[in-house]
Amino acid sequence: YDVMINYSKAQTKMEEIKLDTTDMRLLAQLQTDASLSNQALAERLHLSPPTCLRRVKRLHEAGLIERQVALLSPDRLAALQGHGLTALVEVSLDRQDTGSLDAFEARIVQDDAVQQCYRVSPGPDFVLVVAVADMPGYLALSQRLFSSDANVRNTKAFFSVKRAKFAPKVLLAAI
Repeated sequence: YDVMINYSKAQTKMEEIKLDTTDMRLLAQLQTDASLSNQALAERLHLSPPTCLRRVKRLHEAGLIERQVALLSPDRLAALQGHGLTALVEVSLDRQDTGSLDAFEARIVQDDAVQQCYRVSPGPDFVLVVAVADMPGYLALSQRLFSSDANVRNTKAFFSVKRAKFAPKVLLAAI
């Protein structure tokens, strides 16, 4: 695998990194469970611990691993703080020039309630996944993000009644 990636944190220098089968297996395993110790990860992939650690560090430095996070269970948290409300929101803008699209996107992604933001085509200009505490929370979000923006022509929200699947994985080439 040959992949051109941004290697420097300052994003000023581009270097090539070659990914082999071991790198791809590391990425796949880390997507499944990043909480494994280096020792356990090395054992699963039949690597020495120093080699495993060096490879994972290289993947981090190359920017292929953005960050490591904990995935919380919404169903278990619901018993403690309520279910919350998840909506998929289509947003159409009046002006679709690059500057207008970029400005809307830059403003939207700053809001903590916006979990995902996709620029799409055809149809609406954006599809957002938003999470709020309740319907009054959605109304406040709608007023804050959409009603106050003169370039927003139309929004259409779809409210989730059940999450059947959530898999935050990047599709990797066959290993």
